[in-house]
Amino acid sequence: MDELMQDVAPEAPLGAIPGLPDYTQRGGTISIIAGPCSVESREQFDVIAACIAEEGLSWVRGGAFKPRTNPHSFEGLGEEGLRIMADAGARYGLKVLTEVMDSAHCELVHEYADGLQIGARNCQNYSLLRTIGEVSAESKKLVFYKRGMATTISEWLSAVDYITAAGNDNVMLCERGMRTFENATRYTLDIAAVPVVHKQSFIPICVDVSHPAGVRDIVPSLAYAAIAAGADALMIEIHPNPAHAKSDAAQQLNLEQFRGLLSNLRELAASFGKTLV
Repeated sequence: MDELMQDVAPEAPLGAIPGLPDYTQRGGTISIIAGPCSVESREQFDVIAACIAEEGLSWVRGGAFKPRTNPHSFEGLGEEGLRIMADAGARYGLKVLTEVMDSAHCELVHEYADGLQIGARNCQNYSLLRTIGEVSAESKKLVFYKRGMATTISEWLSAVDYITAAGNDNVMLCERGMRTFENATRYTLDIAAVPVVHKQSFIPICVDVSHPAGVRDIVPSLAYAAIAAGADALMIEIHPNPAHAKSDAAQQLNLEQFRGLLSNLRELAASFGKTLV
């Protein structure tokens, strides 16, 4: 029996299978990028940032400029929202991520944020991709690039070159679900995108578990699946009082639910030899 067990590595993380490439392994940490869909007030964002810092995490996210399907919906606080995020980030020692909607906003967002997000609706806005790459070429700030609702992985990976060729190779991809015939969820999460991206590139990939869910009660299950698939980061929307959120109220976790989810995620990540940051 001892001879049979000699070739088995007892410390090998869950998921490592002898004779097969391990596409779940990219690094020893999983970044949690959490925050509200929209920055609504200084008080709201401060409570969220404090919670994230207390949990020992590194990133806070929020929307200052919001692309909305309905033009009469809340579209964010603009530059005031950027100031609120930057102030909270400095106060709690967090990095700030927010979306850039328009090439005209690139310099402004770059001034306030540590990470510039390209949203799903702008996935193939190549002018914006190039401009963000140029604006961040010297600072090398993170460019967080979400997959479009109908974009293939090949198209997505190819478009990264618009950013990197402009001078910034600090890019993280984000799988956030696709639009399919299925309507039981808001979008269909392509969990297979994680190992495929790891197989085809060296670019880290995040999974946004809130947008494909559309409702908060299935967010945890998608988060567990993302960690099991090998995601390098998770994006999770949270709010002090989701029922009164000005956008995406149904999918945001309250802070108690977020803390409970983090506890479970830490345990799951540990089984893969990883930690949350």
